[in-house]
Amino acid sequence: MDNQTKQTVSQIPLLTTKAGPRDGDKWIERMKEEYTSLIKYVEINKKSDNDWFNIESNQMGTRWQGKCWYIYNFKKYEFDFEFDMPITYPETAPEIAIPELENKTEKMYRGGKICLTVHFKPLWARNVPHFGIAHALALGLAPWLAAEVPHLVENNMIKDK
Repeated sequence: MDNQTKQTVSQIPLLTTKAGPRDGDKWIERMKEEYTSLIKYVEINKKSDNDWFNIESNQMGTRWQGKCWYIYNFKKYEFDFEFDMPITYPETAPEIAIPELENKTEKMYRGGKICLTVHFKPLWARNVPHFGIAHALALGLAPWLAAEVPHLVENNMIKDK
């Protein structure tokens, strides 16, 4: 993790409620914490001129989708992303998918799920229940885009929109 990422992540509020989608009122409390953390992360990004995603959920906070983008060689590459909250959340991190990139890189699983097993999942496991969706985006999706988009562009696998 580079210093800028560490600094950004240190500003994202940690979560305290250990609850998943089946935990009723405790899940509602967790969702409040998730939104607070996401709002702070968006504010941090906007303040540092690093706006790179938007996200929304269904009413219950169990299905999330959004758009993410990455600038490479002065061109913008934009993708839809999505994930469902695992029943075992927060012990299990969400599996973020970018369906339109399925089969374009080895660092992806069926359904367009990005590979986060080697670096991110152990970090997540050490930080349960404190990490949330904002942390998954900052420490999972953002570095994945930074590593994969240039590779995909250089191999003519994707084009800017």
